[in-house]
Amino acid sequence: MGAAHLQNAWREERRSAWLYRIVAAAEIGSTRHGLFLDLARAADAQAELWLAEIAKVGGSPPSPYRVDSRARVVGALTLRLGVRRMRPILAAMKIRGMSLYTAEHPHHLPVHVNEVGKRHAVPGGGNLRAAVFGVNDGLISNASLILGVAGATTDTATVLLAGTAGLLAGAFSMAAGEFVSVRAQREFYEYQIDLEREELAQYPQEEAAELVLIYLAKGIPRETAEAMAAQLIADPEKALDTLAREELGLNPGDLGSPLGATVTSFVSFALGAAIPLLPYLVWSDAVALRGTIIATAISLFVVGASISLFTGQRGIAGGARMLAIGGAAGAATWLIGHFLGVSLG
Repeated sequence: MGAAHLQNAWREERRSAWLYRIVAAAEIGSTRHGLFLDLARAADAQAELWLAEIAKVGGSPPSPYRVDSRARVVGALTLRLGVRRMRPILAAMKIRGMSLYTAEHPHHLPVHVNEVGKRHAVPGGGNLRAAVFGVNDGLISNASLILGVAGATTDTATVLLAGTAGLLAGAFSMAAGEFVSVRAQREFYEYQIDLEREELAQYPQEEAAELVLIYLAKGIPRETAEAMAAQLIADPEKALDTLAREELGLNPGDLGSPLGATVTSFVSFALGAAIPLLPYLVWSDAVALRGTIIATAISLFVVGASISLFTGQRGIAGGARMLAIGGAAGAATWLIGHFLGVSLG
């Protein structure tokens, strides 16, 4: 490992120590205050270890640490908005203990090492959830576009052309956006996990000590926390998985495939966008418009009821709400298109 890499690791630990003290200041009066002060001291100790490594490879000592502008902005926002709202950004800056702020079953504490870091799965899985919401986006956006154009003109070919363009443009846009988003998230996760793997290999006992602090903050007795941490550190793969979850608030299982997300987004959006377009492939004029309205209304209700599977709400209420939202959007675009068509015609 080169001196430049070691110096960067030293700066990251010093920045982490500074941010831990900011988080501790934001948590004064809570049980987490002491935890983050302990993590700040642990980061300072880790920085000293990096200094020793720099000296071993014959590198020059780094210049005195100065808090960078990014850390200052994050620190100010943390004090103003609170730690919970800043959790994703703090995790991205390698601030550990962010798993304490997850909303998933906060009353549950692990009682065995095999339970540590486990998360409850969302019914249906992430891909199904993304597909349902993709269909919903395609349905509402293209139905609104088609109704807007239909309000301006009765020419079937024009409406069909606009709907097809909306389907393709929206599907490609969703796919590209999803690829960039998932790829960026994956790179972030991989970077954080690689740093954790590196530190685990060099300083396993220090990592175990930080894990103990997090378990203590969750209310686990010290003796149990130390035993759990020791057992985890003995298994590098399990330790890395747990450290990523418990210290960084990351889930290694969330490293989704950018290509898979891209295909899912494209296909689901296209399917949703095709529903209001299909009547114009079969009929024309007023018959096609009525078919689009009926097909879209039925689909909106079904999609809304399907989304309720993920929200835990009643299916009928979810379907009615989605129908009302989509109906309002469609009516608004039809009226706008109608008035524009009259004024321009």
